[in-house]
Amino acid sequence: MFWRVSILLILGIFNLALFFRMIWGPTGLMEYRDLKRQHTALLAEISELDARNRSLSKNIRLVQSDSQYVEKMIRQRLHYMRDNEVLYLFGSSIQPSPGAVAHDGKN
Repeated sequence: MFWRVSILLILGIFNLALFFRMIWGPTGLMEYRDLKRQHTALLAEISELDARNRSLSKNIRLVQSDSQYVEKMIRQRLHYMRDNEVLYLFGSSIQPSPGAVAHDGKN
């Protein structure tokens, strides 16, 4: 009788240890939940990057094949004008181009 109780007690403690390891262990449910959250975040990032990649690929195809699109981008981003055109820049639309140098009238 004593052996049965001691064996059951040892097996109960062993089961309790396995239960704690299943929940909080290195491969337990808590770690699984964190990995699932990371997986969801990575999938969202992948979809954003795919959308950006598609947009950039479309722009590349347009630049390679459509001269009107190239002209539009040059005029829009670099503020180039045709002959007999006047360019008006208002408030927040004034943004220096990346290669532009600010001149303050000094040489």
